Amino acid sequence: MRFVSTRGEAPVLGFEDVLLTGLARDGGLYVPETWPKLSPGEITAMAGQPYAAVAAAIMQKFIEDEVPGDELTAITAVAYATFSHRAVAPLVQLGPSDWILELFHGPTLSFKDLAMQVLGRLMERTLARRGKRATIIGATSGDTGSAAIEAFRGRDAIDIFILHPHGRTSDVQRKQMTTVHDANVHNIAIGGTFDDCQAIVKALFNDHALRDRLSLAGVNSINWARIMAQVVYYFTAAVALGAPARKASFCVPTGNFGDVFAGSVAKAMGLPVEQLVVATNQNDILYRALQSGAYEPHAVIPTTSPSMDIQVSSNFERALYEAAGRRPERVRELMSGMATGGGVRLSNSEMAALGAVFSAERAGEADVTATIRTTAADTGYVLDPHTAVAVVAAGRVKRPHRQIPMITLATAHPAKFPDAVGAAIGSRPELPEVVKQRLSAEERYSVLANDVRAVADFVCARTRAGGPRP
Repeated sequence: MRFVSTRGEAPVLGFEDVLLTGLARDGGLYVPETWPKLSPGEITAMAGQPYAAVAAAIMQKFIEDEVPGDELTAITAVAYATFSHRAVAPLVQLGPSDWILELFHGPTLSFKDLAMQVLGRLMERTLARRGKRATIIGATSGDTGSAAIEAFRGRDAIDIFILHPHGRTSDVQRKQMTTVHDANVHNIAIGGTFDDCQAIVKALFNDHALRDRLSLAGVNSINWARIMAQVVYYFTAAVALGAPARKASFCVPTGNFGDVFAGSVAKAMGLPVEQLVVATNQNDILYRALQSGAYEPHAVIPTTSPSMDIQVSSNFERALYEAAGRRPERVRELMSGMATGGGVRLSNSEMAALGAVFSAERAGEADVTATIRTTAADTGYVLDPHTAVAVVAAGRVKRPHRQIPMITLATAHPAKFPDAVGAAIGSRPELPEVVKQRLSAEERYSVLANDVRAVADFVCARTRAGGPRP
């Protein structure tokens, strides 16, 4: 399979090169040249299969023969053996047609583990086969960093540098990153927001001389392999509730747009999806864009759902590429407008194309707290703040057919946000043992200014890939 950049000015690549490249050299994001299709029979055959087997079957559609089928099957089997629930991503029923898809049974209690545990093994395999090293640089609003560190810690061919906004993650999120002491792991706290961290990462990738010398690789959801792996749980959840004979809808807590975009990929591949609801907190640029066509960033307001405190959602570019009829010149125009900070306006045809795939709703902080409280009281189920945002959105969005199940993605374990959950229900959620151990461990991280050169110098001084900075 061939992959193209959303901005149309980067080389067309195969899967392994896309895996190691992350961000395209023209600043765009890679997508498949065409979407692979699954027949109703292939989807039906997923019923009752282990999660790892379904994952291998779906990912093979994008990887083709670059990773032999037996090797990919072995990789997914080992990756998902690290999860604490045998189903990997189990469903829990909250109401007659309302379900929670639990994506937090991985080693860092976040949905990011479902992709990262595979990504780490695929990348290690590719580097070993090519006899190369890599420097991973990523930005996190909370969960991506810990999942990436857990997936890449101790890997000899890889050094990993994760940027997080200083003081803007929960204590649990931060300590899951900063208490990992493997020599190849480097945590950097940036004086700014997640968007500032993300901008620094993009700037480093766009310094092509630095990028080539240090063999920079990205593990944020700008990396296509992350999206590919996230497509899987849309299929397993829908099939468990009757697909392809029965449609399913999904409501997704949305920050960087990667998770919900994976749902649109599943739909493009043939999964019968009725609705994909983009759920935002009060940092609601995506809600505003999908409602009005005005894609305009505002100042970030800290919330109890910090992984969604984002104003520049990288993966929305992939959705815009599809909405613009896969015209890279239009994507370049839109992204140039966003780069100036003033925002852009989407055309009527682009709005119609987006509206055919995505709906949107938002939730304020009071809504989130009230929903955590009432859900616990009514059902005994404890939501984390991000999932609560989506539960609010699922309750507000217009549903044409109430008998079609609405599956809300639970993206984090509530124990990762004990203060917010405790304030809502009067008691803190019980901490899994792995979290308890992390909270008492010594932290190790560096605080740097919001400055690209400072971060570049820090990375160059510590990575084992490439040569010294000239």
